Amino acid sequence: MKKVLIPTKLSAVARELLERNGNYTVVQNDEKPLDVLAGEHGDAYALIVRSEKVTPEIMDQMGALKVIIRAGSGFNTIDTKYARSRGIDVMNTPGANANAVAEEVVALMLADARHIVAADPSVRAGKWEKKKFMGRELSGKTIGIVGLGYIGRMLAKRLEGFEMKALGYDPVISEERARDCGIEMAPMEDLFARSDYISLHIPENDETRGMINAALLSTMKKGATLVNCARAGIVNEDDVRRAVAEQGIRYLNDVYAKDAEGEKSVADFAHVMLPHLGASTEESNINAARRAAEQLIDYDEKGISSFVVNRDIPEGLDEKFGDLAFTLAKLCRSVVGGQHQLRGVETSIYGTLKPYAEWLLVPVLAALSEDFDRSMDFKAAQRYLADMGIEYENRETDSSKGFKNSITVDLTGSVDADNLRHASVRGTVAEGCLMIARINDFDKLYIDPKGHLVVFSYKDRPGVLGQIAAALADADINIDDVRNPHDSKGSKSIALLKVNKPVDRQVVQNIAAQIEAELAFHVEL
Repeated sequence: MKKVLIPTKLSAVARELLERNGNYTVVQNDEKPLDVLAGEHGDAYALIVRSEKVTPEIMDQMGALKVIIRAGSGFNTIDTKYARSRGIDVMNTPGANANAVAEEVVALMLADARHIVAADPSVRAGKWEKKKFMGRELSGKTIGIVGLGYIGRMLAKRLEGFEMKALGYDPVISEERARDCGIEMAPMEDLFARSDYISLHIPENDETRGMINAALLSTMKKGATLVNCARAGIVNEDDVRRAVAEQGIRYLNDVYAKDAEGEKSVADFAHVMLPHLGASTEESNINAARRAAEQLIDYDEKGISSFVVNRDIPEGLDEKFGDLAFTLAKLCRSVVGGQHQLRGVETSIYGTLKPYAEWLLVPVLAALSEDFDRSMDFKAAQRYLADMGIEYENRETDSSKGFKNSITVDLTGSVDADNLRHASVRGTVAEGCLMIARINDFDKLYIDPKGHLVVFSYKDRPGVLGQIAAALADADINIDDVRNPHDSKGSKSIALLKVNKPVDRQVVQNIAAQIEAELAFHVEL
């Protein structure tokens, strides 16, 4: 019998499923601290947690531990690297909380539209303020959903009953897949301008931090509603504060910089605030518990490890090639245009890397979408691609080309209903360093993709590189390295400049306009 320790208030369904299986004995105790339980149950084979911190010290007390399962999606409370060093697999249960968060958004929308929060204490105080609490209906309105992962698509489905028109923005999902979900894809600016309600479902990272800013908010309808049940950092709070004051925007919030007691920075302008209750439902708890138990059973009985998030590098493969695949895909995404919906992903794997083609698809997808974790496996990648409506092909490669141990990533995106855009990036690892060899028709680049890279493509003519350098200098940006080759026809040039810090989007746009660039972007690699 394998002992499973559950040191949290997780639904009893996990214990029941495991005990019914007959191969497990379960200890569930949410009253003692995890470090105490770890010392008492050092012989436990598996550990199932919610938000408890699983530190190296905890793992060291549990000498028999082989599996840790986070009953939920985020696993930042678990030291996954140390777990790997101890031979411990860490799994999560992505999507288990999606419906709970989607329903929370609907609850916030209804509560605000019908003044539920304010009307209740008014009536309890003996008042009868019907005129004051005149509300509005959701039916016939337009909902804009930013981010069409599990939660975004679930929200659209839940709002179908209200006969709301759904607009969506997500650079990964295909238009066909979105259409199947009843969602019309729209550019971000268009979505903000047309929507009566906007719900955010994107991760917080360098690209999304502060992206909901004055430029977008200024396009919103007067009195429109913004709902944030995603991450606090994706909105510029000062800009939202001004939009609330000047445009009558409604702001409904469930996320904060820190999940803890204390003053909240949005309290002066948010119309409804909740203490990060997105996943806090009995059903979500049951769902996560069931998924955790089923995944442990499948892991042991069927060898299914799709949800392991700290997977080992395959034997014989230099882990830098995984980093290379991730970097190539991220760079290629910038080349094809981050705002365009993906239609297709192609990989070409050369030399001794060929046997690892399936494994290398995983870091490619992780670079393209925050919804896909880099530590998942090929089967999970296949499911994800199918779910998002993206075509994938690993092409047969010609060894006579001499691309030893190289990887090429090709992406196809939809510019609009009638036009596609294609981008191709190839690279390798040389003397332990990642190297970009080609972008589209620009070959022999040989640039180390680390740090901040700003890229411009333009019709070849003298003096353009000097214009770019001067503009960057005016923005107090220093150039660390430059590549400036012609394409195969000699008619176009590309300027790849490694710089010392991020280049503001407006600076990039100004330079692009000055030199009449066909391609212009900044990316951090």
